[in-house]
Amino acid sequence: MAKKINIVTGLDIGTTKVTAVVAERTNTGIDIIGMGSHPTEGLRKGVVVNIDSTVESIKKAVEEAEFMSGVEISSVFTGVSGSHIKSLNSHGIVAVQGREVEEMDVRRAIDAARAISIPLDREILHVLPQHYIVDEQEGVKNPVGMAGVRLEAKVHIVTGATSSTQNIIKSVNRVGLDIDEIVLEQLATAEAVLSADEKELGVALVDIGGGTTDIAVYREGSIKHTAVLPIGGHYLTNDISIGLRTPVTEAEKMKIKFGCANTFMIPQSETIEVPSVGGREARKVSRQILGEIIEPRMEEIFSLVNKEFVKAGYEDQLTAGIVITGGTALLPGLPELAERIFQMPVRKGYPMGISGLTDIINSPQHATAAGLVVYGSRRVARRGPRRGGGWWGRSAKRMKKWFSEFF
Repeated sequence: MAKKINIVTGLDIGTTKVTAVVAERTNTGIDIIGMGSHPTEGLRKGVVVNIDSTVESIKKAVEEAEFMSGVEISSVFTGVSGSHIKSLNSHGIVAVQGREVEEMDVRRAIDAARAISIPLDREILHVLPQHYIVDEQEGVKNPVGMAGVRLEAKVHIVTGATSSTQNIIKSVNRVGLDIDEIVLEQLATAEAVLSADEKELGVALVDIGGGTTDIAVYREGSIKHTAVLPIGGHYLTNDISIGLRTPVTEAEKMKIKFGCANTFMIPQSETIEVPSVGGREARKVSRQILGEIIEPRMEEIFSLVNKEFVKAGYEDQLTAGIVITGGTALLPGLPELAERIFQMPVRKGYPMGISGLTDIINSPQHATAAGLVVYGSRRVARRGPRRGGGWWGRSAKRMKKWFSEFF
């Protein structure tokens, strides 16, 4: 396969599926040239619980993406989520060494802000600058070149459990891939589905995945709050399976094909066929019953999200409303239900700012994978391509993987 230096790959290791997206950086933007996806049972609520199953799913998704794109994948930007993710806002203060703020002063201020006490079993994943204060001047986005004697940096710090992060890294490395960066999933998703105007006015991203619901709040152009709730679309599937006494696989199919989050939108006379368990005959039930199972669960999820907004103090600052994305966002009637719960504008989030194979990736369920390549492309543009150990390092990893499979 060909190797290209302008290739960026995003790997979304979700609770229900692994998705790999390959993109090429061009002079005009980002072209999607390949995608692979494979179901997985190796994660629970965003955390790896079976490395072998996770590795197999990653391998198949990557192989499919390589086949479609015709490019050999050597490194990936990998998403991380799960209830172990915690975040907080911090600030650091330093004296400006000269009469003018320099890059070194900015770095020192950020280092001062990240000097927080965290447990030994946790590590810092991101330190995201929000804004700076030069003397008494607040809201400064880039202080370099400004005159002053005191510089403050306000940052958003994201931490995660070291063991959970290491299991993600171990799973990816066992496939023979390097990791360019571990990225908080909602941070990557926001890169693909939120506009600059929304981030400036105040917007909340709600990414409803299979096992978790990821939340990110933006205001004044920077991230203000992140959270992960250990509940997602898989809970809907379980509710349907129990409520209609049908296998989980059939419940998932019914959710996708007939599910609706707003019972007012379902015709009273419409019926669906429900497969039974234990060899019993399938039976017909009203589609309204399916809606009456889904709607309360989605109301519960949105209520928990709203409590998170209230706890963070941003419930009245989301001028641009809420953007919902993730596979569960495909449910008909979900934006209408969300508007009723949140009492503010709601829209579905689709990947934006990309070209190429947009027909296969233009869906809320692929928003995180698309966001990872957008995030990765911007990181590479700022710092240059990562070497990842060079040809010899990659060859050594592949040989080690080959020996582990056969001996």
